[in-house]
Order: sequence, then C-alpha cells, then structure tokens
Amino acid sequence: MSRLFGRFGGALIVLTFFLAAIPVPGLAASPLNVGEANAIADNIMPLAVGDQLGIFKKHGLDLQIIELGGGSKMAQAMVAGSIDIGLGAGTEMALIAKGAPVTAVCETSGPLSFFGVGVPWDSPIKSLSELKGKAIGVSNIGTLTDWLAREIAHKQGWGENGVTVVALGGSTAATVAAFRVHQVDAAMSTTTVFLTLEQNKTGRLLAPVSSYEGNAASGIIEVSNHLIATDPGAIRAFIAAWLETIDYVRAHKAETVKLESAIGHFDEQIMAQEYDLTIGMFTKDCRFDAESLATLKRSFVALKLLDSEPDMSKLYTEEFLPKR
Repeated sequence: MSRLFGRFGGALIVLTFFLAAIPVPGLAASPLNVGEANAIADNIMPLAVGDQLGIFKKHGLDLQIIELGGGSKMAQAMVAGSIDIGLGAGTEMALIAKGAPVTAVCETSGPLSFFGVGVPWDSPIKSLSELKGKAIGVSNIGTLTDWLAREIAHKQGWGENGVTVVALGGSTAATVAAFRVHQVDAAMSTTTVFLTLEQNKTGRLLAPVSSYEGNAASGIIEVSNHLIATDPGAIRAFIAAWLETIDYVRAHKAETVKLESAIGHFDEQIMAQEYDLTIGMFTKDCRFDAESLATLKRSFVALKLLDSEPDMSKLYTEEFLPKR
C-alpha cells in the first residue's frame, strides 16, 4: 500500500492543487453596494478605475456603485441599508458624531489638493497674499468652500474679516458670470473647474487649497456598523483593493488620465494637469493622521456642523487596515 501511495501520491497532490485552481460555476464574487458622495471628485474617482480594471473582483468583491450627490445623502443611504460602504470627505465624519450608524475606516487622502482658489483671467492678483480685503465667491454660506475661503484669512493672520465671502451657488456658470462682471475678486471651486476656465481664458487657478491648508482627511472610506458586525472580511477586502488601485494609479499616469477623463468627461490635457496636482494627496496605508483629525474637528465647529469639538477617536477605526 505504501508503495502504491509513493508511486501515485505526488500525482494526486498535483491534481488536487490543479482542481482547486479551477473556478467553480456558481461561486460569484460577493456583492457590495458602494456609495459615492461625488463620482467625479478626484478623491473618489479611483473607485471606478479599480472597478474597471477588475481589481475589486480580484479581491472577491462585486461592486454596485451608486452616486448619491452629497455626504448627507450617503449617510441617509447607510441608515436605510441601501449601501454598505461610502466614499466621501472627512467633513462627513461630523454626521457620525451626530449619531449616524457609520464608522470611518480609511483616510484615503489628506490634503485638499483638488480644491483651489481661482481668479478672473485678467485679474492682476498673482498670489494669495493679495487677497486681503477681497471678495471671494463660494457655493453657499456654511459650506466647505465658505470655510476654505475664510481659512485663507485665518492662515494669513488677517482676522475674521480678512476676506469677504459671497454666495454664488454651486454651478460653474455662476462662477463664470461673477468673473466676467468682476462681482468677486476670486472664487473657491475644484481645480478642474479653474483649469477648464484657463482653456477659454475666462479664469485661472491661483493656488490649490493644499498650498495653505494642511492635511484635512480630504477623502475617507466609511462603512455601516451593520457591515462591521456581519461581514468584516468584506471591509478588509475592499480596503486592500483600494490600496492596490492607488498603487496602480501612482505607477500608471497615462492610463489613469485616460480612464478618469472618460469617467469625468474631462479633457485629457486637463486631467493630466489635475493628476500632477493631486497624486500626492493619497495616503499609502489608509491611516488617519493627527493633523487631519485636528483640522477636521476645528472645521466642524467653524462650519456649524457641531456645537463643540468631538472626541475624534470615537468616529473612526483602523482595525481593518493591513498590518504594518
């Protein structure tokens, strides 16, 4: 009997490994509903890139991606159980402090490199230091763009009234109209907007927000507490796939620019410029840094999202991240 095993045992082991490697019909990847606060934001677009490249499927996940049009709607979708994971900005962690059944599990990006200060094309302003006492257009009072405009005065030491904010609404058309009649001296928006305006000589990018504001958890991944309780393995797989996608994005500029241009319907030349502005903002390990957490809790009060600064340690966990 031992001779028989010795003769055929090696072949049996090889056959066993061969059969194990063959996909079994019916064993599909695990479905996962993923929400996006804004599908074409630079801190979120790698999700679609990784999905198109099959990276998430490689990690055993079948993503159903849903654009929700804002962080508050994403929180509502989590409460309703219609999404398991959400990608947005760190400011949405204020909703967790208010009781949303959600936990942040990854800081995807630190600096706000994809927001910027723009000025009319013919403006004489060449630096942020020249904005003292100037009117800066924002989407609405109490929004992120409002806070970022006031932060210029804060960082420059000009005091609370160092700049005047003007609500323009959130559309690019409103910014263009304000620039043309010089209703404002500058405006806050995404860097892609100002890079696009440069093409038709309507406006130009003065500086990205990252030039004066440090890390602020500009991107996060948050998950429902239900998913934490029922399928922690899916969270670990998602984060692993995300980090692999970011590694790809860093190493393949041309391919990433082409993919993201198609996803966001942007000119490839603009996306190549945007890539150079924003590629450095992505974290390499998803861990939350102290500067981001400090900036966030200060912004929650400044934006009147919360009455007082919360205990940030209760709003996130790093237990699903790869071991160092």
